[in-house]
Amino acid sequence: MKNYIIFDLEWNQSPNGKENMVEDCPFEIIEIGAVKCDESWNLLSEFHRLIRPQIYSEMHYIISEVTHMDMNELNVSGESFVTAAAAFFEWCGGEAVYCTWGSQDLTELQRNMAFYGMENPFPNPLFYYDVQKLYGLLYEDGRKLSLDTAVRNLRLPENRPYHRALDDAYYTGLVLEQLDKKLMKPYVSIDYYRLPEKKEEHIHLVFPNYSKEVSRAFKSKEEALMDKGVLEMKCYACNRVLRKKIRWFAANQRVWYGLAVCPEHGCLKGEIRLKKAEGTQVFAVKVLKLTDEAGAQGIRDRKAFVNEKRSQRSLAKKTKKESE
Repeated sequence: MKNYIIFDLEWNQSPNGKENMVEDCPFEIIEIGAVKCDESWNLLSEFHRLIRPQIYSEMHYIISEVTHMDMNELNVSGESFVTAAAAFFEWCGGEAVYCTWGSQDLTELQRNMAFYGMENPFPNPLFYYDVQKLYGLLYEDGRKLSLDTAVRNLRLPENRPYHRALDDAYYTGLVLEQLDKKLMKPYVSIDYYRLPEKKEEHIHLVFPNYSKEVSRAFKSKEEALMDKGVLEMKCYACNRVLRKKIRWFAANQRVWYGLAVCPEHGCLKGEIRLKKAEGTQVFAVKVLKLTDEAGAQGIRDRKAFVNEKRSQRSLAKKTKKESE
């Protein structure tokens, strides 16, 4: 039987900004909180640990203001990260389905484990439920809101403070309990901390109304945008590779759009986002979605806008050069 682990982390960072930041661990976890529910969403148990800091000896003032924690509390009541993390995973058990508010908690947990040389116990690839995303999809037309806003919008009881790990895990569980389980379950999220190593391992997911592909890491943006798998547009309804009506074009340095037409299912619009991997590499997240003529026209209009901006920049450069 699977258990749902709804967890939250609090972390500290360099009080002096990037100047004294530890690059391999910019956010040091100082608190782990979690609740465990069964498949019927019955609360089984809670987990809470404070962690004694080893990386940053001072508390960032914003962290202190938000969490109301101080170094004395952590040094007196905290334990080592390795001990706390090991206890957390033992408490989670082997059949765990992880749920978080947003995606960063999983990234920072794994980054802290790597910093301390711990073995990563998560499956690879790691699928989880991003409750913030699910709430946005089901209630807010895709918008991502803060946890306290979601709790208030749903008129849930606010009988605990916010911005402490166990309390925020508890509130995330309350929001999750309100979601339609049949509607939410197909919308699993993918953790990006550990990426596919080979082309054959690219992650392909099909959701009720779109598909997503996560690529391996590439040395550069240029290398990623030369990969046929990244550039391919395939109809997720019939698995047919399509010819592009509008080839991929850049909206900015990180986002590309394209348009194809499936003879059976109609227009397919695509978006490629390049994201930074660990180190200096990049990876691609490609989303394809069947759309109507209005959605297709939106891609054409965006392409025309980009072309116009490019023409204006070229003209401005030419005019400037001629005047010199």
